[in-house]
Amino acid sequence: MNQRIIELLADSFGKIIIPGLTMTIPLTLISFSFALLIAIFTALVQYSHVKILKEIARFYIWVARGTPILVQLYVVFYGLPKLGIMIDPFPAAVLVFSLNEGAYSAETMRAALESIPVGQIEAGYCVGMNYFQVMTRIVLPQAFRTAFPPLSNSLIAMVKETSLAANITVTEMFMATQRIVARTYEPLALYIEVALIYLLISTILTKFQRFGEKKLNVFEDVLRR
Repeated sequence: MNQRIIELLADSFGKIIIPGLTMTIPLTLISFSFALLIAIFTALVQYSHVKILKEIARFYIWVARGTPILVQLYVVFYGLPKLGIMIDPFPAAVLVFSLNEGAYSAETMRAALESIPVGQIEAGYCVGMNYFQVMTRIVLPQAFRTAFPPLSNSLIAMVKETSLAANITVTEMFMATQRIVARTYEPLALYIEVALIYLLISTILTKFQRFGEKKLNVFEDVLRR
């Protein structure tokens, strides 16, 4: 690697990592937080077996999972203005990523909810708990324990998916890299650099995932005793 490339990578690192800290990570965390709320609500709707609401939830999941996220971004950011609905780039990205990930996470949560033995729910009712208490004290805590690993994987995947937001002019890490490439004509070195930064962020999140799983395992062992 020649001196020019080394100097370019050193100079571009800060210009790439700053949008990562100020745009990519906030976009990921905000979107995933909303996605979790959507997922829990949608999963509970399906779990309650209210037919009309369940069909609406299934339709939402079908559409969100069955269409590419890039197309969804284009529909919201470029398509909705035709109907007079103008959304700024960052809120549009949050909306799309939240709804898209919410559909996938809803299926994860639904499977986790259905894994709870019916006997535990019946026991909750037998000791005088109402539906809300059964859900918050018995069902959801155990469901979150089951769903934690796949939800963590979804969070890590979302970090990488945020690069698609560059297509609707969100200045995150990938768009910052594209601008540097357009100026320097060094795509290989710069795209490898941004890939390594994504890898670094994903590795850190993976460490947090393993730490969280260990803590949950310890908590579960304490409860069993």
